[in-house]
Amino acid sequence: MGTPAAAPGVPTFRAEPLWPKPLPGNWILGQVAGIAVSPDNHVWIVHRPLTLLDDEKGATKSPPETKCCTAAPAVMEFDTDGNLLRHWGGAGAGFEWPKNEHGIMVDRDGNVWVGGNDDIDHHLLKFTPDGKFLQQVGRQGSTGGSNSTTQLGRPAHMQIDEAAGELYVADGYKNRRIIVFDAKTGAYKRHWGAYGKPPSDDKMPPYSPTGPLSEQFSNPVHCVRLANDGLVYVCDRANDRIQVFRKDGTFVKEFRVEPQTLQNGSVWDLVLSTDPQQKFIFIADGANGQIHTLDRDTGTLLTQWGRHGRQPGQFKWVHNIAIDQAGNLYTAEVGFGRRVQKFRRTE
Repeated sequence: MGTPAAAPGVPTFRAEPLWPKPLPGNWILGQVAGIAVSPDNHVWIVHRPLTLLDDEKGATKSPPETKCCTAAPAVMEFDTDGNLLRHWGGAGAGFEWPKNEHGIMVDRDGNVWVGGNDDIDHHLLKFTPDGKFLQQVGRQGSTGGSNSTTQLGRPAHMQIDEAAGELYVADGYKNRRIIVFDAKTGAYKRHWGAYGKPPSDDKMPPYSPTGPLSEQFSNPVHCVRLANDGLVYVCDRANDRIQVFRKDGTFVKEFRVEPQTLQNGSVWDLVLSTDPQQKFIFIADGANGQIHTLDRDTGTLLTQWGRHGRQPGQFKWVHNIAIDQAGNLYTAEVGFGRRVQKFRRTE
């Protein structure tokens, strides 16, 4: 599958096939569209209950057609041993639950942010750890293009700069930009597109591995991550690249990742390693079914592991990746993957 899965000084991982522990209540997961680790080292996921297939929800029919199953609640919290701690999610008073869940993040105070990427989902939601609604940024059914200062366009992912009190959004499946809001008020701060330039919604030519690099982000702009040194990492998924910026949107550099990839792109999500210098980038590559390790400074590919498949350590559309304080990795799969996996760091 390419570069060896081990290299001197580079972290290695082993799948834990019995993580998480069996779900209660005859529950089953649909497409798992987001995973995050909270400050207390718990693992949060958001999945899509409406994506269950008919033969997965026979127990909900009247009369029941099979013994199994019912959809698990959309938002679930686990400890690092895989025990289910809390669960909630779905429609409620005062907010618009997304039609197609996409993305989850837990801030310093333990509050849980959830997004969606259906054609009508142009907003983010903030809840307490127990699922009490706190805040909505954007509105369902309302969008205004990649240069709107008031509206989102199918946002994919979010992260908070706690020191500055700013919310960064990878916006997303319709828009082609990073946009920054005041995390408490939702007030607009700034936005930018590829190379730090104003974004455009003009139709772009299809990605070509041998063609000129696109001057615009493709759809989706799938992740945004902040490093300890203040750099901002953006997943330009379908263009097979990571672009790196300063917090004001100034372009710094870019890394191409598996640039020959045509189907769905290679850079679906990324996290940075937990050492103080954050030497490594771990990338979830849904199209190729792999995790790539890059040198954060140079973008050099160091290791890659995994392949398409249904066994532990294999993937079908690995969509998101998270990392805990011990450096263990967690992955979430959409499509027909429909699961989460834990990979314990072994070196």
